[in-house]
Amino acid sequence: MSMWRSWTKILTAAFMVTLFACNEDMPDEGDLSSIPYNPVSYDPNLPDYLPKLTTPADNPLTVDGINLGRHLFFDNILSGNGTMSCASCHDPKKAFTDGNAVSVGIDGISGKRSSMSLVNVGFTKNGLFWDGRAATLEDQALLPVTDPIELHTTWTDVENRLRSHASYPTLFRKAFGIKNKSEISKTLAAKAIAQYQRIILSVDSKFDRIRQGKEMFDDLELIGYSLFIDLEGSDLPDAECHHCHTLDLTTADAFFNNGLQFSTDLNGFKDMGRGKITGYLADNGKMRAPTLRNIFYSAPYMHDGSLKTIDEVLDHYNGHGKSSPNKDPLIRDLGLTPFHKEALIAFLHTLTDTSYLNNPLLQKPN
Repeated sequence: MSMWRSWTKILTAAFMVTLFACNEDMPDEGDLSSIPYNPVSYDPNLPDYLPKLTTPADNPLTVDGINLGRHLFFDNILSGNGTMSCASCHDPKKAFTDGNAVSVGIDGISGKRSSMSLVNVGFTKNGLFWDGRAATLEDQALLPVTDPIELHTTWTDVENRLRSHASYPTLFRKAFGIKNKSEISKTLAAKAIAQYQRIILSVDSKFDRIRQGKEMFDDLELIGYSLFIDLEGSDLPDAECHHCHTLDLTTADAFFNNGLQFSTDLNGFKDMGRGKITGYLADNGKMRAPTLRNIFYSAPYMHDGSLKTIDEVLDHYNGHGKSSPNKDPLIRDLGLTPFHKEALIAFLHTLTDTSYLNNPLLQKPN
């Protein structure tokens, strides 16, 4: 009996050694190391009058990183029920907005704010979203996926879908040099989406060409420009535009109370905006001043989409907005005539630039 037990132990040990050796020889199905990883830097080739993009040292722009971000941006795989993507609320043909007053998520629930344009979003330094709650594009890219009103899923589920996908492991390998599917993570996905968003660049409008000395304003555009910036020596009124929409990016990268919401006190705003994030009473009701580049493609306007046309926007400011304790003092009676408004609109048209739609790295994958 003892001899039988001894033989059993010997055979079991031999089997385990053989099994271990076989497992060592079996290929790791998650292994990606055979796929080439040759990152190529991407140069956005910006005009010298624009600032540098806010690109973190640990997430430089690469062709493969942007390409991965492009696939993720347009892919419904990021939503809980597979019906929406980032592009659902940020359509390239609408200056990366959705054309709605407020955006609607996968469960048919309306949010309370309009989707912001992503044009030139890579220059932002002072917080993203209308209230500035995300410090970087990498932070921003994480939030819609888990928001119960937006894409309404979990990053754990998204990571599992990406790891088991036919194409994404290869795309992640080429973008970030990961060696195994298990390394696919929400952090890398957010980095790729952020890279994609950083190259949504408007740098070839008529205004840019004028800035570069290649074209000139016509008479009406020049009057609008003078109104916009309060050109020194002009006898035209100051339309007070440039304080919140500073050139050349046409945004001051800051937050203002522009008189859109009425309130008798600092706690009475329907949407607290920036104040909810900072905790400062004086910030209540303030919202980010968006870029005016491609403004004619991003209607309706304001954080709540309450103004449908540029004419309504100009009427709002010319009528000096609604009363509240911290309304910006520059929101005042401007005294603009119909001709002044026509000239301002002519100038705003010089900010139109859809050339980025020709960049293959921004287009929806086939």
